[in-house]
Amino acid sequence: MRSNRDFIPLSVSALARSRADWLFGMNLTRAYTLAGQKAGFGNVLSVGRVQTPILGLVVNRDNEIANFVSKPFYDVLAHLLTPDNQPFIAKWVPSKACEPHQDEEGRILNKALAENVASRISKQNAELTALEQKQKKQSAPLPYNLSALQIDAAKAFGMPAQKVLDICQILYERHKLITYPRSDNRYLPKDHHQDASAIFKAISANGGQSTELVNGADVKKRSKCFNDSKVAAHHAIVPTAKQLKSASLSGDEAKVYQLISRHYLIQFYPDYIYNETKAEITIAGGLFKANAKQDVSLGFKVLMGKSELKDEATLPPLTKGMSLFCEQGEVVEKHTSPPAYFTDATLLAAMTGISRYVKDPQIKKVLKDTDGLGTEATRAGIIELLFKRRFLKREGKSIRATETGLALISVLPQGLASPDLTAKWESSLGDIAQQVMSYQQFLQPLLADLNGFVQLAGNCDGNAFARLPKTSAKKRFAKRSGKATSKKSNYKNSSAAT
Repeated sequence: MRSNRDFIPLSVSALARSRADWLFGMNLTRAYTLAGQKAGFGNVLSVGRVQTPILGLVVNRDNEIANFVSKPFYDVLAHLLTPDNQPFIAKWVPSKACEPHQDEEGRILNKALAENVASRISKQNAELTALEQKQKKQSAPLPYNLSALQIDAAKAFGMPAQKVLDICQILYERHKLITYPRSDNRYLPKDHHQDASAIFKAISANGGQSTELVNGADVKKRSKCFNDSKVAAHHAIVPTAKQLKSASLSGDEAKVYQLISRHYLIQFYPDYIYNETKAEITIAGGLFKANAKQDVSLGFKVLMGKSELKDEATLPPLTKGMSLFCEQGEVVEKHTSPPAYFTDATLLAAMTGISRYVKDPQIKKVLKDTDGLGTEATRAGIIELLFKRRFLKREGKSIRATETGLALISVLPQGLASPDLTAKWESSLGDIAQQVMSYQQFLQPLLADLNGFVQLAGNCDGNAFARLPKTSAKKRFAKRSGKATSKKSNYKNSSAAT
């Protein structure tokens, strides 16, 4: 037990975060909404420290796809034979001399070069100059936190993040079949291991996994997820020992419960074991590579479904120094493809790993040390808010920006439409918690930045909003009058703060 006084700096840091989010969201939302109204657009244009960078991610991806120009590139394949005439294929690895003919990802763009290499290696002797053969193991992934569960549910069933959270709340509160769902942790206390037998019975009784798969688990096995030092305020999301008596789960509830049960059960299965072979072949002075991967023991992957069981090309028995023969060189023409539109799964993954979308090394480092944009409990709600505000739309499984979302991001300064501001705040808020920075030292420069952003909003180019659907002044006035009448005190307070 520790005195509450020890946690005052943490409380001050939380207050600073709350106040900063409040000031930015309230003032900038009003400022850009007014800018939209000047151009005849009557809806709210909300701006927030977390929601706006997320919208910026989607807009940037949409623009990247819209502006993408596909280019052809060329792979060279060597069709090889072993001394006993067993065939296999190796792929050319261009040398440094070929760099002028490659793109930033190392792909050959010069067709004539590829054709020249293919002709040079045809009907030529070859030598297997390097061979690496290893048996490798892969441990089961950890039990779920909320984000990991939402990502897998989106991939498997196309479920939006908010729906997954809502289902989890029902499984937790009404059915009492899972533990606390809004957790950002993927580990379990060591003492939790003693409940495994009872949880196994519940999983089987509730249809979480088949009885056969439950019986295949080793209740004595203790995976790396049982680690007291890794458990924070909450532990991972796992099934409870509760068995349903009469009520049954709906289709979607059963799907989510089965995912949670599977990721708990695999902690008691052996590792996935496979052989990996990497071969390097020299043909006419050029380097070619062939890789293969073969399953030895599926282990926990027997629970993971067919999509997890992808075997690479097999190779015949090989030895280093083996003489080979290249029957034919082949040029395969391919085309570069644009990045995919965001989906629920990939947008959640982007929010949790936001540092990948930042170029500045210092900002990238700060964001790597944080939990990303938003928290486990808020990410789904933020995404849904962007849909409700009509900044985002769904096209099948794809998430795309609407005309309103595109217009807003186009007029915002880079500091508001990127994660940089969040990184700056997280660094300062951490300093407050460590008593390196005071509340006022954080808030005063923030207010100066805010004043600058509000001025930029007043001077922004309204042409971006002029293309959006118009709302008549009479209708806008009626809406504002209704809010002013019903929530008069709040309206006055908001105006004063602005």
